Amino acid sequence: MLNEVPNYGARKKEAIDILCKEFKKNNHIESELYSTLDVKRGLRNADGTGVLAGLTLICNVHGYVIDDGEKKPEEGKLIYRGYNINDIINDCIDTGRFGFEEVIYLLLFGELPKSEEINYFKSVLAMYRALPEGFVEDVILKRPSRNIMNKMQSSLLSLYTYDEYADVITIEQELRRAIEITARLSNIMICAYHAKCKAFDKESLVIHSINPEESIAQSILSTLRIDRKYTLQEAHLLDVMLMLHAEHGGGNNSTFTCRCLTSTGTDAYSAYAGAIGSLKGPKHGGANSKVMVMLRDIQEGVHDWEDLDEIRSYLCKIIEKKAGDGSGLIYGMGHAVYTKSDPRAVILKKCAMDLAEGTEYEAQFKLIDKIEKLSPEVFAQKKNGSKVISANVDMYSGLVYRMLGIPPELYTPLFATARIAGWSAHRMEELLTGGRIIRPAYKSIKRALKYKPLNER
Repeated sequence: MLNEVPNYGARKKEAIDILCKEFKKNNHIESELYSTLDVKRGLRNADGTGVLAGLTLICNVHGYVIDDGEKKPEEGKLIYRGYNINDIINDCIDTGRFGFEEVIYLLLFGELPKSEEINYFKSVLAMYRALPEGFVEDVILKRPSRNIMNKMQSSLLSLYTYDEYADVITIEQELRRAIEITARLSNIMICAYHAKCKAFDKESLVIHSINPEESIAQSILSTLRIDRKYTLQEAHLLDVMLMLHAEHGGGNNSTFTCRCLTSTGTDAYSAYAGAIGSLKGPKHGGANSKVMVMLRDIQEGVHDWEDLDEIRSYLCKIIEKKAGDGSGLIYGMGHAVYTKSDPRAVILKKCAMDLAEGTEYEAQFKLIDKIEKLSPEVFAQKKNGSKVISANVDMYSGLVYRMLGIPPELYTPLFATARIAGWSAHRMEELLTGGRIIRPAYKSIKRALKYKPLNER
């Protein structure tokens, strides 16, 4: 057997090294060609704005205006179906009610629900929250993964086999699947986490039953914690997080992935699994974990957290790739659309401040606040640019999760648990209004070659 040959592992590595050298020889494109040929890299225009690829009724992400062809920064706004996210969240906070389920309804159906409508919708979500019989044991516990996003993705694909109408793409079946998957994804996430803890961390396995009377935010905390205990303040804060992450326009990478897959006519499970794969990336949903790793690095590298000059100097080292992870990025700063402010970050910062005050996390909050304030001037100094940047939602989301006792492995999965609301709304809209397979063009720059038979090469 090959795997019994002595030193076979070293031979495999040597083979890949040889093949990589060959690959690199024939797969390099000069970056200047993108400008010369006016290629929209990343589907971005030269000024950084997104290439217009579609129309939507679902969400508007506003961060700048174009005046006489010039991009001018503005305070950020996040609009769900015409309603400002600030108004939605503030009303939920003022009345002390959970709002994520209302946001799901709003995104799907296009209007704010009345009391009787949201009560009925909550009962429907509760009815669909349980996973199919044997699913947890056969799909999750028997095949655990160290990465929860990976397990959520594969679990969604496995749900396809439990749906006898999986390839029936009608509004009725798609709406049923959207509600069912939205209701189940948090359950899959928590079960996948507990399976990971048992298999790889050698912890005892505890799988709690679902309480249909709890909101999705309450249910996440209840099933995550061994003693099932949580405070209303904690549950409402997590509910705010879910509302903020529920949707962010059709152009963000994971939603565009969902719409792109949907445009092919593929099934819902494949489309949503693809979106999860996109969100997993550190340049997208995975950025919140990157912020916390960066924060830990800064905490260790800066001796006096009150010394602005020392913090500024360390941020310069990060941009110069002399500190941090070597990427040259200050995670949590800047956004593709928002300029002066990210409304999600503004809301989360207030929530984080309220929760951190008087606790062990207050010093960390103040350090993040200093990083937020100093980063723009450091960027301007080091990059010699005038681009307006501000903190994005990832700057404070990781700290909020940490204060809620959420393990880091669940930061991005929680993002997915919320964003499934937006993905499903966009999939439904693409099915109703898209009509064409999404297919951008790539220009070939390889010259024609005369074919050589094998014996002449």
